[in-house]
Amino acid sequence: MDMADIALIGGIIAGFFLLIFIVWFFSTWNRLVNLEENINNSWAQISVLLKQRYDMIPNLVNIVKGMAKQEIQFFDKLFEARGAAAGALKNGDIAGVARAESTLSAMIPKINMVAEQYPELKSDAGFLNIQNQLVAMENSIADRREFYNSSVTAFNKTIQMIPTVFVANMKGCERRDLFEITAEERENVIIEF
Repeated sequence: MDMADIALIGGIIAGFFLLIFIVWFFSTWNRLVNLEENINNSWAQISVLLKQRYDMIPNLVNIVKGMAKQEIQFFDKLFEARGAAAGALKNGDIAGVARAESTLSAMIPKINMVAEQYPELKSDAGFLNIQNQLVAMENSIADRREFYNSSVTAFNKTIQMIPTVFVANMKGCERRDLFEITAEERENVIIEF
């Protein structure tokens, strides 16, 4: 074997490793893009549901205010919580939405207690319709939050693993926030009027 053959074999081996590196790099880049788009999609689904819920709350408040005048202070607080949550959602502030959602989610079960105290409210078709929609929406939001958090966790783990971390740094990937339940939302709801 002469030097030309050795150089040719060395070139073939180097080319093979370069090809493997290029395939790995692009597949890793594409996997990161896929993970980011899953996060964006799942957050978009959550934001649509939250917006629908925020739009329902004023209707519910107006129905109940007309029948339960002594509960106006509670409904004013509910409306303020809804405004804070809607503002955070509009600004794309995931941590702010999570904080506002904790407050709002703790208040929504109290609406049912108001309905229990006012029989005419329990028989109002508009109230019952919105109440049923809110319950269904709460379940959908919980499902979407679970999917979002799974997507974020997968992404956050992936961008920290070696050797993917090198591609993630080149791409400018940063950790994403989970849509977490705060301690106050985890506690049992105590309903007081």
